[in-house]
Amino acid sequence: MLEFPNIISSKLPKVGTTIFTVMSRLAAEHNAINLSQGFPDFDCAPELQALLAKYVNSGFNQYPPMAGVAPLREAIAEKVETLYGAVYDPEHEITVVPGATYGIFTAISAWVCPGDEVILFEPAYDSYAPSVEVNGGKPIHVQLRFPDYSIDWQEVQNAITPKTRMIVINTPNNPTASVFSAEDLRMLESLLRNTDIVVVSDEVYEHIVFDGHRHQSLARFPGLAERSFVVSSFGKTYHVTGWKTGYVLAPKALTAEFRKVHQFNAFVANGPVQYALAEYMKNQDAYLALAAFYQKKRDFFLEGIRGSRFEPLPSRGTFFQNLRYDAISDERDTDLAIRLTREYGVAAIPVSAFYRKPPPHKVLRFCFAKSEQTLAKGAEILCRI
Repeated sequence: MLEFPNIISSKLPKVGTTIFTVMSRLAAEHNAINLSQGFPDFDCAPELQALLAKYVNSGFNQYPPMAGVAPLREAIAEKVETLYGAVYDPEHEITVVPGATYGIFTAISAWVCPGDEVILFEPAYDSYAPSVEVNGGKPIHVQLRFPDYSIDWQEVQNAITPKTRMIVINTPNNPTASVFSAEDLRMLESLLRNTDIVVVSDEVYEHIVFDGHRHQSLARFPGLAERSFVVSSFGKTYHVTGWKTGYVLAPKALTAEFRKVHQFNAFVANGPVQYALAEYMKNQDAYLALAAFYQKKRDFFLEGIRGSRFEPLPSRGTFFQNLRYDAISDERDTDLAIRLTREYGVAAIPVSAFYRKPPPHKVLRFCFAKSEQTLAKGAEILCRI
């Protein structure tokens, strides 16, 4: 038998199993409360389930159009114009995809060539750098400033070179739970003026922003929208992460390149799901009320750990809460995360997993997209540590 590792050079030699899979598997093995991976432990709306059944049972089970079904792309265009004042042509500038991670990977694959540099903000969601590397690009990391995870725009400017092909941003940000301000995006818009640099904007938590903050989509800024792939997720918005359906907004020329790759990979996203989502999007309250829904869960979790030795960092968006543990242990966050799961029965994500090298600060990320019962149990355990 051939020993393939001896004759094939890996394109991703440093990449192992994602931390989300590792921690969720460990949580299952130890019957721990899983506050690690970002998915709800409650179901989606019964109305959405009924719509999916309706379209499955009505024969909408064959290939949909490659770009996505027209009713859904039209509904997306209407939502984006209403919320952000941006006009996207459903036919040539909106593509429905099988998940936001797929959309990000496809945008990078369509644009990044061997030797190109791609600027990433660190801590960065763990799919970004491998997506760049597998396409022959070189990730260039700009570190967000701890503990508020703000951006040093001078450092960003210093990172831009003639080889810079793309910048990837993520707002609201996973894992930091920070959000870009309008001033941040005006700075980015100014930096990129008179360049050919393309932006991928991961906005999957666009509807989950707290405390009066406003989501600053790149679609709001014409100088950025004209050079950007804006990616969003129905899974995060409607509590259906397993449906793996999202969409990508981009100008016509960028979309044409995107679809060249998309058509030879997944080709389409799930058909019945698309029709169900298109009809469900008529209920605007389902996404407009999402911020208040998750802010209540965040506050419930924070109240539950009040008096513990964990120190909360600001959570301005997403459904994650980062906690410092300097007063508890000198352990590496990876070691503490494993020990919490095995010995205490609650799983978290070590934030160092989103860095190239472990940072000196000690932070764990907890997901509060859970029922109050789950959050109360998890908080009770954390208060005993």
